Amino acid sequence: MSFQPVLPLGGFAGWRFLQSSLEVQQARFAEAPAQDRDREYFREKIGSITSAKELVDDYRLRRVALGAFGLEDDLPNRAFIERVLSDGIDNDDALANRLADKRYRAFSEAFGFGGTLPPHTQGPGFADRVLAKFDRQAFEVAVGNQDSDLRLALTATREVPEIAAADTSDTTAWLTVLGNPPLRKVFETAFGLPTFIGTMDLDRQLDAFRAGAERVMGSSEFRTLTDPDAVDSLIRAFTLQSQIAAGPSFLTPGASAIILLQNLA
Repeated sequence: MSFQPVLPLGGFAGWRFLQSSLEVQQARFAEAPAQDRDREYFREKIGSITSAKELVDDYRLRRVALGAFGLEDDLPNRAFIERVLSDGIDNDDALANRLADKRYRAFSEAFGFGGTLPPHTQGPGFADRVLAKFDRQAFEVAVGNQDSDLRLALTATREVPEIAAADTSDTTAWLTVLGNPPLRKVFETAFGLPTFIGTMDLDRQLDAFRAGAERVMGSSEFRTLTDPDAVDSLIRAFTLQSQIAAGPSFLTPGASAIILLQNLA
């Protein structure tokens, strides 16, 4: 039986437990035979892939590639994914550049199809980079199967510091969040923003997110989130707000200890 993440609690307490055991749990999860077979296959085959069609036609490669970027729900959408990859990102009218969800752009950029240079699939270290993302994302999916909020928290702690550290403007960083549905939900929830905010003018949305950041993190500048303490404030607000929205929950006495002994021993 494959190892499943141990999540005896939800909300902020559950997040703290997951943080404290994350390294051990990820390592145990990565040892699962199915996960290991996927990595071996991708590592063996990806260097021979020179076109988007070749990648999409191979179900196992397509599954790992999409999973690495949190796009596993698009596994059946072969024609759409082939277009995203084959268009590349060099032209403004490329499909990945026109989609609101910026994960597709990162996906297309990583593989490098559709450009004038050879695809990145044949570059040194490519498989390792994608598989590192795949391992983390697969663990996040497994966490999400038990607690979707904790999956979102994991996603945010991985992606938000990268966005904050990128050499882009503050507005671009905020727009990246607004165009990434999982991250957007984390920020909206943490800042207590109404669900209808997505229908407002984009400038007003940016103002609302920056005001929320000022309240929660003490600064409206996205670069503040290169600081682990600022990220911690964001996740704390998100998990607490999510817990409040979900209402009270209770564990059977002793259940947590039994789960831990069975899964982490």
